[in-house]
Amino acid sequence: MANSVEKIFAGIDDPRVEGRCLHRLKDILFIALCTLLSNGEDFEDMVEFGNQRHGWLKEILDLPNGIPSHDTFNRVLQIVDPEGLSACLAQDGDVLIESLEGKQVNFDGKKIKGASPKSRGNKGLYILSAWVGEHRFCIGQKKVQDKSNEISAIPELIGALDLRGSMVSIDAIGCQTEIAQEIIDAQADYLLAVKANQGSLHEQVSDEFTWASSQDFNEEWEYDHGRYEHRKCSTVAAQEVLSPDLIEKWAEVKTVIRIEAQRTVDGSTTSQTRFYISSEEKESAYYNNAVRAHWGIENHLHWHLDVTFNEDANRSRTGNTPQNLNILRKMALHRIRRMNDRLSLKKRRFRASMNLEYLQKVVGL
Repeated sequence: MANSVEKIFAGIDDPRVEGRCLHRLKDILFIALCTLLSNGEDFEDMVEFGNQRHGWLKEILDLPNGIPSHDTFNRVLQIVDPEGLSACLAQDGDVLIESLEGKQVNFDGKKIKGASPKSRGNKGLYILSAWVGEHRFCIGQKKVQDKSNEISAIPELIGALDLRGSMVSIDAIGCQTEIAQEIIDAQADYLLAVKANQGSLHEQVSDEFTWASSQDFNEEWEYDHGRYEHRKCSTVAAQEVLSPDLIEKWAEVKTVIRIEAQRTVDGSTTSQTRFYISSEEKESAYYNNAVRAHWGIENHLHWHLDVTFNEDANRSRTGNTPQNLNILRKMALHRIRRMNDRLSLKKRRFRASMNLEYLQKVVGL
């Protein structure tokens, strides 16, 4: 089992002074991960988990000086390089996903509210994540200082991943000519939301005359728990409706997409029309599904970080701690999601806290 622990955090560098450390880095990170899997949330919980599971941990870890203190967990997670820990997160994905070819990769940012209280005047700590909805797996992330800087973080994340053959979907903040070119250069395709921030492009894709000649459309209906939703997707070839300067400006743009959505909840109906551009030439049914799939990152990643792991209530905010804890939560989420039982993810964490054999299965030992 010790070898399994080594594999989980393989390749991560210890930033501490060699010869002056009482505890092994991988021991600290493993206890932190198991704590998050076992319904724990903070550094005090990590110490409590270590004390309660000391006998088991002693069988698989060195623990030369017993269980680290909460100050040790705090200090170490402040200085561990998030890039190295992100590599461990990506390594999880490599085990499950052999290639991204033919898969949709969603880019979206989430603010960690507890890490940047308004009382301190911070704009916010955002984490930009790359999500493979087909596998419900986060394959990479980058720290963003505030929402507007996602524009600079997106190319960094594109460069850090092997996106060949995939389709990258990004909301309106990523609708930039440079980002479209970055995706094409990465040998991938793009699906970008278009809003008013792209003046002439938005004017042309939202003009009713643009859709007068559209022949391809797809409709979907969904009814669930009192919510009725109707989505109509229409597509048109970019060459037919966009001006030559826009065709030249947007790398490999092939298709313009319109989504008309109508939702009725408790008798109240709202409507919304959204526009997208894509470097692929696909039928409207493909884009209707792709646009809906993009928001899976909100339901299956961001929601669980907030609700299942109570991320926004955690007040850790010093150094690299918020980002490193976010990565460890994602590693924990991957593991509890892989369990083949009928429990909710929250109940799986609770069972892992009570049942050592179950915890071993979840962590992958």
